[in-house]
Amino acid sequence: MVFAHVLVTEAELDAMAGELVDATGWVEANKQAWANQGSAYLCTLGKYDFVTNVATLTAQAKAILAEYIARYAAMSGIAYNMGTVGATFSSLIEPEDMIQLHIYRMENIQKLIENQDIINFIT
Repeated sequence: MVFAHVLVTEAELDAMAGELVDATGWVEANKQAWANQGSAYLCTLGKYDFVTNVATLTAQAKAILAEYIARYAAMSGIAYNMGTVGATFSSLIEPEDMIQLHIYRMENIQKLIENQDIINFIT
């Protein structure tokens, strides 16, 4: 399987996940599923199909949507197997902090997308 998504690249997902994500769960099939889930959530939240209508999006819109999707996938990947603390993280605090950082930024992006006026701006 080859990772393919119209709004986010695999490199963006990898960058957000960081170097300590557990490789057993950080595989293409999971990345694809998490990216699809993240984009579906954004489409539902914004009441606009960003994926199907990607050609209508501004470059800035694509960047912010890609950031959200990458953070969603990274958070899912980090949480996938935090039981490997001894092998990758020195304590559970590290993955929990990473997840909290992603959540903080994702919540801010969600506020933007929930504002229906933003849809006119980004399309």
